Amino acid sequence: MSPKPIQDPSYAVQKSDAEWRAQLDPMQYQVARHAATERAFSGKYWDHFEDGRYLCVGCGTPLFEAQTKFDAGCGWPSYYAPINGEVVERVVDPSHGMVRVEVRCNNCGSHLGHVFPDGPEPTGERFCINSAAIDFKPSR
Repeated sequence: MSPKPIQDPSYAVQKSDAEWRAQLDPMQYQVARHAATERAFSGKYWDHFEDGRYLCVGCGTPLFEAQTKFDAGCGWPSYYAPINGEVVERVVDPSHGMVRVEVRCNNCGSHLGHVFPDGPEPTGERFCINSAAIDFKPSR
């Protein structure tokens, strides 16, 4: 079974390619809409540890709480769990000669990163997320 495309009509948020390009900067567009990956240690949130929430850059859906963020040493923001099981979609990604689990926003289909089974307790998962795919909203 091949993964559904990022522009799948089943996502609640639907925008044309021109609308995505107008909304996102070039790196955000390549990551969120074409599943690119930013270079390790280059994104603005890889070493960001403030209290708040991380939101989808495409639609603003809250994805991760700051309390679940940890330093995995990989150069990308890492979380051990999303806010809840409904906000992210897991898609089998057979690209680049390996099989990984891609993580997308379940509301707009934006590519966020990948999830790996090498995270800390309580989940044992590491959601390795591109900074270009998220925004941060501090706690008030």
